[in-house]
Amino acid sequence: MSYQSVLILKPDLDETQIDQALEKVTGFLTKNNGSCLKAEKWGKKRLSYRIKKSRFGYYLNIYHTCDSLKVSSLEMEYKLYDLILKFLVIKLDDKELARAMERDYEEDSEGKKEKPLVEPF
Repeated sequence: MSYQSVLILKPDLDETQIDQALEKVTGFLTKNNGSCLKAEKWGKKRLSYRIKKSRFGYYLNIYHTCDSLKVSSLEMEYKLYDLILKFLVIKLDDKELARAMERDYEEDSEGKKEKPLVEPF
């Protein structure tokens, strides 16, 4: 089955620590008979409310496969990993996964990543 995981990491991590966290999450996936299809770094963003005393968080979006029976153990691994503030795992159907794989998450010149959800007329 295909899934999308949106993770919010602690805001005080540098780029190497974020890459290490992404590798560890990929390790969680392989341990639960899954694989990482696509990973997007959305960057540091302001949260709408405090999560574990943090006003900011670093967002990661990961498209992956995983056995449906192992999703609960994957969520438990996310919960126990201390760098993750919050997470969400969503089941995707084939059309949603194909659309996500085609889409590119672009980075503008200032380093902020933006892509409009709806194309203008």
